[in-house]
Amino acid sequence: MPSPSLLLASASPRRREILATLGLSFEVQAVDADERELPGEPPERYLERVVGAKLRLAREAAAFRGFASVLVADTTVVLDGRMLAKPQNPGENRAMIAALAGRTHEVMTRLAALGPRGERACTVATRVRFRPLSPEEIDSYVASGEGRDKAGGYAIQGLGSFMVEGIEGSYSAVVGLPACEAIQALIEVGALPSFPLPSPTVP
Repeated sequence: MPSPSLLLASASPRRREILATLGLSFEVQAVDADERELPGEPPERYLERVVGAKLRLAREAAAFRGFASVLVADTTVVLDGRMLAKPQNPGENRAMIAALAGRTHEVMTRLAALGPRGERACTVATRVRFRPLSPEEIDSYVASGEGRDKAGGYAIQGLGSFMVEGIEGSYSAVVGLPACEAIQALIEVGALPSFPLPSPTVP
């Protein structure tokens, strides 16, 4: 099998799992971009800035390591126009889940791909509806620790699924990478010849 030509510049295990499920061959190298929110910065602009910075760093890493293509992404959770980042402690996590309970919020994931035919970037927004939650349910979920390193303080693909009544849009984008748009972007920039990839022949 040839060496992977795609570099996933992300520390997220969820993004790795999505690409692996799609059968793509890639290597991982996280890049350390400044993800702090600027005062008054809207979510769309925040994602454009952070993903743009990640792409610049990833381009340098790819050139150094000899990769032809790179993929970067970032996700934020938005409620009432305010971004909910990764909680810093259980109290912050509890406040986030309590604010989301019984309401609809938006999960925005932006991705950018770079390949032999140029660059492609897009932002995918998905609406997620939580059911009402009791204080005991919120406390139990926070105590599980699952939401500790997640934007918005929960994981839709894990225990957090018990809170979700429904979604409108891309499920994989809520997990961390919109699979449909990622594949389209990788094809457009020349990182993939087509999709699905042909199965290897068995002699």
